[in-house]
Amino acid sequence: MTTSWLVTGAGGMLGQDVLAELGTDPHAVVTGLRRDQFDITEPAAAHAAVAGHHVVVNCAAWTDVDRAEQAEAAATAVNGTGVRHLARACAGGGALLLHVSTDYVFPGDARQPYREDSPTGPANAYGRSKLEGERAVAELLPHSGYIVRTAWLYGEHGRNFVATMLELAARRRTLDVVADQYGQPTWSRALARHLVVLGRAALAGRAPAGIYHGTAAGHTTWYGLARETFRLSGLDPERIRPVGSAEFPRPAVRPAYGVLGHGNWARAGLAPLPRWDEQLTTALGTPAFAAPAAAARTRGGRPRT
Repeated sequence: MTTSWLVTGAGGMLGQDVLAELGTDPHAVVTGLRRDQFDITEPAAAHAAVAGHHVVVNCAAWTDVDRAEQAEAAATAVNGTGVRHLARACAGGGALLLHVSTDYVFPGDARQPYREDSPTGPANAYGRSKLEGERAVAELLPHSGYIVRTAWLYGEHGRNFVATMLELAARRRTLDVVADQYGQPTWSRALARHLVVLGRAALAGRAPAGIYHGTAAGHTTWYGLARETFRLSGLDPERIRPVGSAEFPRPAVRPAYGVLGHGNWARAGLAPLPRWDEQLTTALGTPAFAAPAAAARTRGGRPRT
């Protein structure tokens, strides 16, 4: 059976990976809309975009966490009100909605992984804006809305922590990296695969609507991620030095603990994402990361000037 998919935010890191995953399915007819092609804040645009599609994967988002502190209304227009427009359009057109959210909807003060039904309580404007979007999906699509929270994404398309570490490795002898924030580094291609799997299961009636945590299994710190990136890339992990968050003050508060549990995948009969270190090993073997790693090994890391 041929199914019609719409991917919003198709020009972003995750959106491009979702398009690539769907491109391997001969039974999927796929439309990808970039930010310059689709304004999620316009209700009419949302209805026009959704019309005729079976599944909508919403990767469109305001992702500038720090700027959201000074522009919360603008962030909420995209991450909250815009998602409401999209959910309403899906409700009217009978489409399933897979909406990508974030661990930042939680306060970050837990000591064990947040469950899908754990109480929310964002610590920054970005998290508040994303929580508004979640509420819209839950309210308007109780039986056909899927909220997929993710975190610490890295991938081929766009800037991300892993790519930055490899770039800096070619220019600096040592790197100071935060060691007191805990999370789950997640390869965007792995998440894209799971979004497509979830969409297919939802179409088949096998996956109940609700919240799923789309993060890697296990957890580490930014420091741990940097060291493993270096080690797997043939670089000396001892070049990474641990520091506290206070060494890098930011406008937006970062949750100290953003580790998520994955119980709802099993309840839907689906496997959760692989461990973060397994994902990283696979990702670093792709050309997008292998090339900068090779450059870093060649240059060896220059002393700071």
